[in-house]
Amino acid sequence: MNSLQLVHLTYAGPGKPSAQIVFGPELTTIYGASDTGKTFIVRSIEYMLGGAKLEMVPETEGYTQILLGLLLPDGSPLTLVRRPGTNSTHLHREDIRSLIQRPPDAIVNSVHNARSKNSLSVHLMRAMGLDEVLIRKNEAGGTRSLTLTDLVHLSVVNEDRMIAMPSPVLRTGTATTRTAETSVMRFLLTGEGDSPTDAGPNAGQRRVNKGQINLLDQLVIDLSQKLESDETECELKDRLMRIKTAINTQSSALRIADDGHREAIRKRMTHARKLAELDERLAEVSDLLGRFSLLENQYRSDLERLVMINEAGSILGYFRVGTCVFCGAKPEHQHPGHNQHETTQLHIAVQAEAEKTTGLLTDLLPTIADLASEQEEVAQSWQTTKDDLEALDELITEAESQLVPLREGLQELLDARSAVERGLELHARIAELEDKRSRIDGEGAVPATRPAEYIGASVVNDFDSVLQRTLSNWEVPGVDNAGYDQYNAEVWAGGRTRASRGKGVRSVLHSAFTTSLARHCIERDLPHLGFVILDSPVVTYRQPLKSTPEDPDIPDVRITSTVVERFYEDMLAFPGQAVIIENGDPPLGVLSEATTYSFTAADGRPGFLP
Repeated sequence: MNSLQLVHLTYAGPGKPSAQIVFGPELTTIYGASDTGKTFIVRSIEYMLGGAKLEMVPETEGYTQILLGLLLPDGSPLTLVRRPGTNSTHLHREDIRSLIQRPPDAIVNSVHNARSKNSLSVHLMRAMGLDEVLIRKNEAGGTRSLTLTDLVHLSVVNEDRMIAMPSPVLRTGTATTRTAETSVMRFLLTGEGDSPTDAGPNAGQRRVNKGQINLLDQLVIDLSQKLESDETECELKDRLMRIKTAINTQSSALRIADDGHREAIRKRMTHARKLAELDERLAEVSDLLGRFSLLENQYRSDLERLVMINEAGSILGYFRVGTCVFCGAKPEHQHPGHNQHETTQLHIAVQAEAEKTTGLLTDLLPTIADLASEQEEVAQSWQTTKDDLEALDELITEAESQLVPLREGLQELLDARSAVERGLELHARIAELEDKRSRIDGEGAVPATRPAEYIGASVVNDFDSVLQRTLSNWEVPGVDNAGYDQYNAEVWAGGRTRASRGKGVRSVLHSAFTTSLARHCIERDLPHLGFVILDSPVVTYRQPLKSTPEDPDIPDVRITSTVVERFYEDMLAFPGQAVIIENGDPPLGVLSEATTYSFTAADGRPGFLP
């Protein structure tokens, strides 16, 4: 795509330190406190790209040159130099970033004039291969050249226009320029300009035209037979708007029910895992209790045998002092220690073994008690979890029964929308054929072939999908079914026009429209400047309030910090060059990846101008 790239904006003057911003090739963020020159940067770029007037600020005193560095589509540098308050721009075919005192390579008019071929607009449009593009300027089919200002309006959005109520498409808001402004939008979405007026046909051409008229009449009849209803185009548009509102309502209800269904499934999975863990633990505890019970029985059996041995020894006299029952020696004939080593040795061994076994049994019994207690607790938890699981199964079944009619209802609405859109497409094609027939029939009486007035529905739907995807990526609430209404040159979202929304939503919708238009053109290799400049694109409010007729600018939905974060994340992936001007600090991830300027006294740069 033949596009431009911003390189730098510089203010220079004799004996004055240069005030300069160098733009990154992708995302550049300029942020900081108010009254630091951020908006002045945007207005300066507009001025350098063909603006008629720039209101200077006191800090510009002594600066005599404004320099805007560009990279042309062929990669060559170009520096635009303009003195404040003049209507001439000096062109230097090199990258210059300081005060220039040598002659320029060319001098052109800054502001485009249809009677002049030596303007900045003509020069840059020629560099982008757009110098021969014509757009329709009135209902009669008259055309004019596409200008640089037409494209700048849809790429550079200052703070005032960001929240203004007029459509982003309309530049002046007057009825006399509306046709041209909507034609510029049509050219960007389709890449097709309008044809110049031609002379009427000769006699031979009129005979050919008669055959074409008959063919067009037959095509109109064929298309009319494909219409599924007798509704007019206006009635279909009204029904389409009602269907979109119903889809929005149905989608919200379905989303709430689906969220509840997913949450119930998530809880059921958690309870199922917990039940499995309890089953496993219950089996482990039961196994341990069985083993320890056997061990307890063994210990008690051992103690009983030791008691029996002790009693048998006492009866047989093994443990009495006197005549040795083992050798029969009298006490007087027994050597020293004979009793200890012979007659009482068995008694000592039995006592020691009994003490050891008693100690082991004493240690085992509390463990068995703890395991029994744990077994009871685990069994209770298992039963409670099983009851909860059964309740969740009932809840999931009920939620699924609610989802079925909601999904069927939504599908019916989507089918109805598709049918209405097909009807509108047929009406548009019929209108196009009838318009073509009218032009052919009237050739010779009126000059010119009038270009198509409206954009094809498939192209508009393609752009609408880009716009909706952008708003979804930003996670903006309350803007479902967003799209461009070419018949009223307005942006719709959430069943309402952009003009009817609060300031916060208007700014977000304007930002999304501008970036989506650029993305649509860049990704499809359609004409575009190749960059966007957004001043205060995301306005946030801490208190969500309701709009009133007395104060319609109060925000109608809350724009949270999440929108700001998602906005910057999406802009990091923007396919062209983007410059974002904001008061608030961008997320840390943006600061590390984008070219950033912070206008605060803390880092030594309190503003754009020293």
